[in-house]
Amino acid sequence: MTTAEKIAALRQKMSQNNIDVFIVYSADPHMSEYLPQEWQERSWISGFTGSAGFVVITREKAALWTDGRYFVQAAIELENSGIDLMKEGEEGTPNYIDWIISQTPENGTVAVNAVATSNANWETLVQKLATKKIKLVDLPLLKDIWSERSPGAKKNPVFVHPIERAGKSVSQKLSDIRQKMEEHGASYHIISSLDDVAWTLNLRGSDVQANPVFLSYIILSKNEAKLFVDLEKLDTEARKQMDDSNVKMLPYEDFYSELKTINGETVLVSPNSNQSIFESLKETNTFIKAPVPGNLMKAIKNETELEGFRTVMQRDGVAMVKFLYWLTHQAGKEAMTEYSIGKKLRGFREECKNFVGESFGSIIGYLDNGAIMHYSAKSEGSKDVTNEGAILVDSGGQYLEGTTDITRTVALGNVSDEFKENSTLALKGLIQLSMVKFPKGTRGVQLDAFARMALWKEGKDYNHGTGHGVGSFMNVHEGPQNIRKDMNFQDLIPGMVLSNEPGFYLDYHYGIRHENLIAVKEWKKTDFGSFYEFETLTICPFDRNVIDVNLLTEPEKEWLNNYHQWCEEKLAADLEGDVKDWFLEVVKPI
Repeated sequence: MTTAEKIAALRQKMSQNNIDVFIVYSADPHMSEYLPQEWQERSWISGFTGSAGFVVITREKAALWTDGRYFVQAAIELENSGIDLMKEGEEGTPNYIDWIISQTPENGTVAVNAVATSNANWETLVQKLATKKIKLVDLPLLKDIWSERSPGAKKNPVFVHPIERAGKSVSQKLSDIRQKMEEHGASYHIISSLDDVAWTLNLRGSDVQANPVFLSYIILSKNEAKLFVDLEKLDTEARKQMDDSNVKMLPYEDFYSELKTINGETVLVSPNSNQSIFESLKETNTFIKAPVPGNLMKAIKNETELEGFRTVMQRDGVAMVKFLYWLTHQAGKEAMTEYSIGKKLRGFREECKNFVGESFGSIIGYLDNGAIMHYSAKSEGSKDVTNEGAILVDSGGQYLEGTTDITRTVALGNVSDEFKENSTLALKGLIQLSMVKFPKGTRGVQLDAFARMALWKEGKDYNHGTGHGVGSFMNVHEGPQNIRKDMNFQDLIPGMVLSNEPGFYLDYHYGIRHENLIAVKEWKKTDFGSFYEFETLTICPFDRNVIDVNLLTEPEKEWLNNYHQWCEEKLAADLEGDVKDWFLEVVKPI
């Protein structure tokens, strides 16, 4: 079926059920960013494959809202679909609920699939739609239309993430969460986000591509912990760990019926949980809507986890250097495409100890495709790569000890002075953020300008966040911390790991991004309080062929030279032959 045919089939169902508007969010029952195949409803109905965005379909119109990372990609993928692109954050783009109200008659009806709609979105919709006497109902219309959808039959094993790598036992984590429950006055707590379940129970899986998580829920009370999961997936060690930690294991499909047995309790549940959870909990219960306590605990890495990051960064750095040597020496000599380059990079990582898989689908954007911020090269039709221009390579690995995420922009041939200037401005941003010192209580939004200032001074910017949280052998994107323009009230706390990734994009021409991972650490205490700084974790040289050294200040040059010296100290011993000789030239002082 084409996108137009799918929308036509949906509209027929809407008409049969007296539905005026249907919203398709990019979500699953766990409100995941990256979705199992069977929950990729938004991608299926629209053809847009980005990780963020949602579609609104009326009887006559259709529109997709997404953020700046995907403006170029969405425009390409939505072409001839009949779906209009709404660019979130751009002046003149309507709020989607306001747009729905403008398209819906009074006393009309809007439908969603409640199990794939957060409670926060549901409540906002109900409140705003009521002002125009518009109803919101739960009606999963795509269930009948997407006939070829089928849950993965493969039983991906769930296995133990041992305390030697986790740094804290399951029992201690449950105790810490219960203490937070008590502070909230809660007798029950629902955990539905997959990374929070996996972190709490020191388990990992592979139900979601590139994310070591598994489909599951936890119901936690003062005295009991219940895990809802496909029991056949649990290996022997996982079962033993659950038994030893007094966690009862129940079938995944029993979760909602178990919720209905909770009566007259005070339940701590995140408003980002799906609406069906709230519908299943009886009205006799009192809700405390607050973030999952384990989410912040997970974000603050303990020393064992931080050491795991440092360990895998060294392995990943060796793989990256070998890859960059191959790429810069073979481009133009052997046939390669953006897609085949991604496969080659994975091959270098597969040589590393305890490599599990990629931490996300590699973004390999050559020439103008580099301007598509989250570009995904397909096996068929990806661009041929030669020894001309530049390529953006954003990739990462999942290792048993930790997770990596790195971007390097690399010249494969001559690049223009304009390209070098913009690349250097972005690199200056990375360096400035790497060097910053800041007081306790600082939020990411207060540091974002350090990464953008060099670009801002030239009237330039990039349309994505500067930094996202990163998990420990966990999701490559995690909260609650970030570094971006948008207000986020979460302080940056020692132990938090984030990306540092300024960029510059000239649509339909080229894209530039430089990215390291950084960890918040204590710097020193003064009469003015406690101050923090960042520890750079990523170990891989930058390509000096895309740098205009004249634009760097002396402190920036010093930082870059010190960074490259550190790269040499950490990686040289694991390199040999021509690769090592090349590497030693690359890391020489500028």
